[in-house]
Amino acid sequence: MPLIQKGDAVVRKAPPLISIIIVTYNASAFLKDCLDSVEKLSSVDFELLIFDGQSQDNTVSIIKEYDKIVNYWQSEPDKGIYDAMNKAVGKARGRWFFFLGADDQLLPGFSEMTSKLKNDRTLYYGDCNTTEGLCGSEYSAYKLAKRNLCQQAIFYPKVVFEKYKFNLRYPVFADYLLNIQCWGDESLYRQYEPIAVSFYNLNGFSSKQNEDPFKLEKALHIKKHLSWFVYIRYLIRRSKEAKKTGSNFF
Repeated sequence: MPLIQKGDAVVRKAPPLISIIIVTYNASAFLKDCLDSVEKLSSVDFELLIFDGQSQDNTVSIIKEYDKIVNYWQSEPDKGIYDAMNKAVGKARGRWFFFLGADDQLLPGFSEMTSKLKNDRTLYYGDCNTTEGLCGSEYSAYKLAKRNLCQQAIFYPKVVFEKYKFNLRYPVFADYLLNIQCWGDESLYRQYEPIAVSFYNLNGFSSKQNEDPFKLEKALHIKKHLSWFVYIRYLIRRSKEAKKTGSNFF
């Protein structure tokens, strides 16, 4: 636990409840709105970390404008979004970690969600608002096998990152693999709350990327981390979908 010197006294500062992590690269068009939404968290015990991939726009200038709420930031080259997230995890001190896109925004429900965070081995998740409506619902292992859970709705307990990291082999879907690992980990619990915690930009990074080795290897991860029952159901569904559409089912 970090020590803070106050006069002749040494005071122990407890870790914050939540580490909000924002990874950026040339995000100046959106970052102000994102940080404004974080600034409105008046009653939440949080720290804010921003890891920038050495942007060429005025992202760094914007970060400096919000120095009152930013606990740590850096701007240096990285190997992509998940490399930056792994670096941020190494600096974060919170009991839960929340990853917010630079083009996303927190909603009032974020504060409500923090009151639900009780068990340090539980992954809590809610919903996201989008331009196409509400995104989210309670997930089972099979539902996760079919489609990923929105990362901007998830509060990962710190213990997740004591065991796992984002796999840099997957530049777009490393979070999908992490979620599969969490659902298959019997030492972790998962709890859904029907609360919209953020606004998720559907035009973000993952929505624009079509190529990722994870697409070809997804079934192997389902087989490894989830049950055989889920794996067989997934293969049957994928086969039916492929026959219907004439394309590969992801």
